[in-house]
Amino acid sequence: MNSDTNAPAPDGRPVIGICARTAPVTLQGSDLNVALALDAHVAFVAEAGCIPVLLPLVQGAEELIGRLDALLVPGGPDLDPALYGAAAHPATRAVSPDADRIELALLRRALDAHLPVLAICRGMQALNVLHGGTLHQHLSDVTGHDGHRPHAASFTLGRQPLHLLPGSRIAAVLDGDEEHTACHHHQAVDRIGGGLAVTARAGDGTVEALEVVDHPFAVGVQWECGHTPDKRLHHALAHAARRLRKEPAAAFSLH
Repeated sequence: MNSDTNAPAPDGRPVIGICARTAPVTLQGSDLNVALALDAHVAFVAEAGCIPVLLPLVQGAEELIGRLDALLVPGGPDLDPALYGAAAHPATRAVSPDADRIELALLRRALDAHLPVLAICRGMQALNVLHGGTLHQHLSDVTGHDGHRPHAASFTLGRQPLHLLPGSRIAAVLDGDEEHTACHHHQAVDRIGGGLAVTARAGDGTVEALEVVDHPFAVGVQWECGHTPDKRLHHALAHAARRLRKEPAAAFSLH
């Protein structure tokens, strides 16, 4: 739980950390590697009344958890299969073991502090691996189709029917509506980690949402939350962060 000695945002708004990704860009004719966040994550968090803060994956980043009110772990590259005791599949790519370990440390520290957590795509996979679970390294080998990551000339979202567990947090956030995923991933959760509950699946059985049992708000979703106009999950994270700021005891309550 946040310490009262840690300074909040100057205007009292909750602070939500967003794990950064690194990517090559060309800016004013120069080729650069930059630490970045998807603009929609920043905009949705800010619109929900919180201050978004970018967290580069550098040694010691987990020490910042005490200054945050929530953590958002976005999509990104494949996790190092060594983290869950597997050899790399030929399709596993862009692995960064050092960044993986730093992000897992951030996630572990946030959960131990009972901070609200939203883990998206790779983030949900990291949540599962952190709890001792494993991943399917190439989902089409299991499902027999590429519907979760359509092959196209440009980035294209797949649409899969989403079956929500009644009474779960994710069902409450999505209002129990009949939903479809907007997804783009070739890996997925395989063996479920300890202390996690599956709260949504795609029509083909792929795990689409995980929640940490006995935690006030720690939700992972496999779909590309942030690549569509749907802001419900970001707003739910912000609501949980505001509640923690106003009612610290809520960190130890499930309701």
